[in-house]
Amino acid sequence: MLAFLGGTGPEGKGLALRLAMAGESVIIGSRDAGRAQEAAEELLALAPNASISGAVNADAAAQCEVVFLTMPYSGMSPTIEGVGDTLAGKTLVTVIAPMRFERGVGAIAEDVAAGSAAQEAQAAATDARVVAAFQNVSAEELLKPGVTLDEDVVICSDDADAKTTVMDLTRKIPNLRPVDAGALYNARYVEQITPLLVNINRIHRAHSGVRITGV
Repeated sequence: MLAFLGGTGPEGKGLALRLAMAGESVIIGSRDAGRAQEAAEELLALAPNASISGAVNADAAAQCEVVFLTMPYSGMSPTIEGVGDTLAGKTLVTVIAPMRFERGVGAIAEDVAAGSAAQEAQAAATDARVVAAFQNVSAEELLKPGVTLDEDVVICSDDADAKTTVMDLTRKIPNLRPVDAGALYNARYVEQITPLLVNINRIHRAHSGVRITGV
């Protein structure tokens, strides 16, 4: 089973929907059980035969071996602290790309003292196996079951087994290709691509993604 903490937002719901459609059982996590259940019901309306439920974050994390962090960057540390030791030994996937918006400029990557949100998550959840992935995939496109995605998912981690787990999950979503990008240290570069894509999408009214050529 897969847990999506902070999963009531577009990215969490989109990934949960696509992986549930691929046959995975998913739990939408939230600080509020009612919001989590509402989000689960919204997704079940799009995929009636899928296995989707809602729970508070700590309960969702406790039930699953793979846990996704899908909240805004500002909520990441409080969420990790709130679920306590339920993350120990588990694969913890962060899709977070810290950014802010500035008038006249658009999306701007936030500076993170640890280097990246993924590295900060690893420092906060020392017993988890952190993987950075899916930062560059459009949440809006994920939430449209009829849209075929066609891009790469750049994946970073210091744990080979956890990385393999996330790469295998990525392959379950049609036309998404996982690309091994090495150590968790490299997550900073992947996270910083997201504001660039947001600005490109705003200019061109598109939903651009990333494609790595030559590999």
